[in-house]
Amino acid sequence: MNTTELKGNWDVQKGKLKQKFAILTDNDLMYAEGKKEEMFGNLQRKLGKSKEELHKIIDSL
Repeated sequence: MNTTELKGNWDVQKGKLKQKFAILTDNDLMYAEGKKEEMFGNLQRKLGKSKEELHKIIDSL
């Protein structure tokens, strides 16, 4: 999967996450190269979910 495909898929998933969790903002879901773990850490704190729970939620979208 190339970067363009990843970005496109993330944009779709980001929209679905924002629908599911209204508390999330664009800044919370900003995907930056090399900052994926930081983003997941922020989501864990904001949503009170474990890393595994977040991955399951994203995989189910």
